[in-house]
Amino acid sequence: DVQLVESGGGSVQAGGSLRLSCTHFGYSSSRHCMGWFRQAPGKARGGIAGIRRDGDEYYADSVNGQFTISRDNDKDTLYLQMTKLKPEDTAVYYCAAARVFGPCVETWAAGTGVFDYWGQGTQVTVS
Repeated sequence: DVQLVESGGGSVQAGGSLRLSCTHFGYSSSRHCMGWFRQAPGKARGGIAGIRRDGDEYYADSVNGQFTISRDNDKDTLYLQMTKLKPEDTAVYYCAAARVFGPCVETWAAGTGVFDYWGQGTQVTVS
């Protein structure tokens, strides 16, 4: 079974930084994208960043230049380095893995429906 386990959420003051981690078990693909979504209270879950094993990346406009996605293939772990955090970044952050393959920009454009595997979510609160 595939499992995605997130960690690293918490509370931080505006302007601060956090790094989220997502360790995946039972999922290994060079052609599929993995990455991060977030969902704020009362809002839909939205994609923010994705990465493929070969380094192909995607960022939503709202976080481009503020967040950095990376992965350690040897540790089967994704990271999301978040800087200059703002109150509007407050949300539950989810790690996800896609069932379709291709460039991450196309995978994220397809929406949550092409992601089969999800982590449990980790809360990020910026005040």
